[in-house]
Amino acid sequence: MAATITIATDFSEHASSSSSIKSLSESGITSIPSSFDASKNLHDLAVLDSPQNSTIPIIDFSLLTSTNPQQRCKIIQHLGKACEEWGFFLLINHGIPKRLMESMMEGVKGFFNLSDEEKREFQGKHIFDPIRCGSSFNTAIEKVHCWRDFLKVFVHPHFHFPHKPPGFSDTAFEYLKEIRGIIKELLKGVSESLGLEADYISKAVNLESSFQVFIANLYPPCPQPELAVGILPHSDHGLLTIASENGTNGFQILHNGNWVKVIAPPNALMVNTADLLEVVSNGKYKSNVHRAVVKSNSTRISMVTFNGSSLDQVISPAPELVDETHPPVFSCLTYRQFYEIQQSNSLHNKSVLDRVRIIP
Repeated sequence: MAATITIATDFSEHASSSSSIKSLSESGITSIPSSFDASKNLHDLAVLDSPQNSTIPIIDFSLLTSTNPQQRCKIIQHLGKACEEWGFFLLINHGIPKRLMESMMEGVKGFFNLSDEEKREFQGKHIFDPIRCGSSFNTAIEKVHCWRDFLKVFVHPHFHFPHKPPGFSDTAFEYLKEIRGIIKELLKGVSESLGLEADYISKAVNLESSFQVFIANLYPPCPQPELAVGILPHSDHGLLTIASENGTNGFQILHNGNWVKVIAPPNALMVNTADLLEVVSNGKYKSNVHRAVVKSNSTRISMVTFNGSSLDQVISPAPELVDETHPPVFSCLTYRQFYEIQQSNSLHNKSVLDRVRIIP
């Protein structure tokens, strides 16, 4: 006889005094509330394991910044191919000190280990509040909740950060400064791979005043991981998204109609091509659809940095990539408009990008 799967019918039944998934997970529940049942979203496509993972592009950042023109030319070609065929790559030799990455991860753990009462200080109520923490993604309208707690912070052009735990803000400032340096160099390479001047994208999006958002995600152990999802399938809203995790391997990307498990080498960064870059490249470089899955016996933590244009910058396809053969694929919009649309709706693949797509 097949095993019976029980789903709790009421979130409040188990978590009336809790405001986090972490607390819900630690409460001893043996089944998930029905609002977290994402089984219809989880089993629509095949999941490919590690053999396919070996083909995921790996970009050596040290070659991208090399003074050897032949090395740099070759890695720029690899970078363009990764953006076009995968919308994703693993970045190695990026130069961020290992100790800084470890300290940042410890700060994230420390924040999520604060009591729910302490974290309520940082809840926020509006999508443009500079510091917000909470659970799922947008519980007000989403039909399926995500098994996830998050901390979301605006860190550029103005730096904001929680003052707890001690030292976390200082560590984050240094870490995110390193990330911006990496983004600047990556966008040079991406520009050149498109046949544009190295500084084209940086100038087109006003990178010096770019809107940068840091998100820490906590995916606690789940009693029914086959039913729940950490974050629903979606593409990101910026240019390039840089992420790292605590080694639990719960990240999956959609490639050629299948979900591919990503197993990153130690200290490597995971990089997604995001929606605004698809707009700028006039559809040549595709933003990547991805999701996070959960496990029954381990906690996954990820640190994600969204890097976009300045909020009021109008984003449109690069004129150099538009002609009679390649008409504009997307309409113009500001990053602020795009961000508002994405943050005010539920997550679903490329639903936001599709709203600005020009239908022939």
